[in-house]
Amino acid sequence: MIAPLQWLLFLLLAVTGPAVVLTREPVAQAVTVSFYGIVLALVFFLHQAPDVALSQIVVGAVALPLMILLAVAKVKRKEASRK
Repeated sequence: MIAPLQWLLFLLLAVTGPAVVLTREPVAQAVTVSFYGIVLALVFFLHQAPDVALSQIVVGAVALPLMILLAVAKVKRKEASRK
């Protein structure tokens, strides 16, 4: 039997997954992918995989959004220098 917390986390995954894909603004997409990474880490932790959950937090909730934000900042800086 699936616990209510599992239902909630699966529902959040079902909502945030498409939200990442449908978000067009890069900064908003970085925030959305970070939230998706946190929810996914909670799912891993709930299913008794704390090592995978910690890896997901580091990569999916911190490193990937940070790389997206750094890339957006670099592109904006290049565009500003061309003008």
